Amino acid sequence: MTNIPETGRTSRITIRLVVIQILVFSLLLTLGGRLWYLQIRQGDEFAAEAAGNHVQQVVQPAVRGSILDARGVPLADNETRLVVSADRTELGRLPDDGEAVLASLAELLGMPVEEVTNRVRLCDAETPQPCWNGSPYQPIPITDEATTQQALQIRERAEDFPGISAEPTAVRRYPSPEGANTAQVLGYLSPVTDEEVEETEDTDAPLLRSDQIGRSGLERAYDSYLRGRAGVTRYEVDKFGSVLGEAESEPGEAGANLVTSIDARVQAVVEDELAQAMEAARDEFDDISGRNYEADAGAAIVLENDTGRVVAMASAPDYDPNVWVGGISAREYERLTDEDAHNPLLNRAIQGQGPPGSTFKVITATAAVNAGHDFDDTYDCSSSYSVGGQSFRNFESSSYGPITLGQAIEVSCNTVFYGIAHQEWLADGGTDPVDNPDDWLFRTAHDFGLGQPTGIDLPNEAAGRIPDREWKQDYWEANEETWCDIADSDRQDYEARIARENCTEGMNMRAGDMLNFSIGQGDVLVTPIQLATVYAALGNGGTLYTPTVGRAVIAADGEVIEEFEPQPSGQLPADEETLGNLRDATAAVMTTGSAAWRFGGWPQSEIPLRGKTGTAEASGDQQTTSWLATYSDDYTVVMTISQAGTGSGASGPAVRNIWEAIYGVGDDGSVDPDAALLPEPNRDLPRIDENGTIVPEQDEQPAQRREE
Repeated sequence: MTNIPETGRTSRITIRLVVIQILVFSLLLTLGGRLWYLQIRQGDEFAAEAAGNHVQQVVQPAVRGSILDARGVPLADNETRLVVSADRTELGRLPDDGEAVLASLAELLGMPVEEVTNRVRLCDAETPQPCWNGSPYQPIPITDEATTQQALQIRERAEDFPGISAEPTAVRRYPSPEGANTAQVLGYLSPVTDEEVEETEDTDAPLLRSDQIGRSGLERAYDSYLRGRAGVTRYEVDKFGSVLGEAESEPGEAGANLVTSIDARVQAVVEDELAQAMEAARDEFDDISGRNYEADAGAAIVLENDTGRVVAMASAPDYDPNVWVGGISAREYERLTDEDAHNPLLNRAIQGQGPPGSTFKVITATAAVNAGHDFDDTYDCSSSYSVGGQSFRNFESSSYGPITLGQAIEVSCNTVFYGIAHQEWLADGGTDPVDNPDDWLFRTAHDFGLGQPTGIDLPNEAAGRIPDREWKQDYWEANEETWCDIADSDRQDYEARIARENCTEGMNMRAGDMLNFSIGQGDVLVTPIQLATVYAALGNGGTLYTPTVGRAVIAADGEVIEEFEPQPSGQLPADEETLGNLRDATAAVMTTGSAAWRFGGWPQSEIPLRGKTGTAEASGDQQTTSWLATYSDDYTVVMTISQAGTGSGASGPAVRNIWEAIYGVGDDGSVDPDAALLPEPNRDLPRIDENGTIVPEQDEQPAQRREE
């Protein structure tokens, strides 16, 4: 046996003790650091979470405010329905993630299993509609059309339907008074997302996971007024969920009501006339394309001239806004978004853009006068105008010889405006422009408010386009590479020839560009609401107004929170003489000019009408678009129908019928004031009773008649 020296053994023991001490010290240090991190660094966060685990909140959704027409008639309000909802959290605890429960529920409700399943799945980038884009932690509505018997079965057989509830709930309703859908103007609601809740946490009006918010139209534009504030009651509970007491509560506040300038009666007429005009156009044969007109989309607007308030706004095709209530079905969503549906969700009155055709000529005529051309001079109205080897022809009219600018508007002579545009182009230097060219045509179009949004109180308004020199340069820079790639190829087709020209000269303002611009063709784009504001300004003496739909916000107790006054946005660049000449010329359009065949027998001496027809040509196999802009001393009515033919041909009868309904004009030209829907603009808000209730005018009429 080997003897180990005592000193060696002592040394090894000492080393072991030191190592053990280091390990113990390291462990204590680690535990201390972790304790500091949990208690100090994240103490507040965990304390809040711990408190949250012992506090549960019950949310009482606020009653959303109503949207009313100018007479107080509801366009959107609420009704109590039996809503069946699913709790994803509770369903997720089941072995099959709730598949069996949802299948049983679908059978009870008489709904396809797939539709029920789709409604409770969460939306993401790869999940198509329908799906739930709200918080996964709040009940997801499956249907708001449950019967009393179905609701009772769900509640009585709770063990068979875990995670499923059936409760009476106030849901949105779009009653379509007088048959007026007003779908694209009203918009729709959908649940808030987690991101939206987080974004508003530190604001004065935070969103709750149970909230629904407006996604388009007035529902979106005035959401902060309409939504109100949900009531929240917080309860202290133990770990078993038993209530220990009430922690605190925040009382709810009903949403305010929005009174609009829409008149539901006029709205219904405008929607119906637009739809009938499109139907009639589809029965007409187009000699140019060799097929019937497609008439695939359209829009119509009635505007108050001296306020800019919207009396009616229709977009076609339209849809029933109630399809969004309670969650849209897969079949309905596919129908609305199908390519053949022509996008009924689009509000073409403010988002539809296209060349305005000859309705643009009032702008060109104003530019001509401002550039020094006399309104009453004579200009040659030939059948065509040639420049650079290309012939530009009249579309709606024949050769009239020497005529004035007013007569050129009356008969819609293109070549008069071609000649003026060509002269102005040459005066500015042609393809080699002078420094700071006058650009009267472009400048005047901008001064008429075109090329920018009107500022209407509806979301996603399109800006239109005035293709001036700046736009031309930007467009060329954006497309130069593509054009030049085509130019370098061996292609010899029409597109290749145009690409070669654009590759080297696309930044230049060419004579043809100016000629097309002068009659509202080429790259010019306007929206119906822009054109309506232009003609309303002609009707009121030259003031451009920001168009509005909202008239006033009224609290649930009847207090007027805010009343929206008309907002002027500019003045037309025309003196009184020019405005008078334009009014005379547009009056002649209706009596002896291009719209006369549609307005024969109109009581012009009692109710003067003025207007301008427009037929916008399209490229490729697209058919011409019909435009008709008309105005009285009180209102402006604009209608456009895509691929429907001429301005007066397709839109003329419908626009006349709208005017007849507004003023009570019969087929024989007689005026019946009792038949008039709105012979003068509505200047007053609806009556509010002593309880704060907004009283629809239609409810007052019988009493008024009895008093008389």
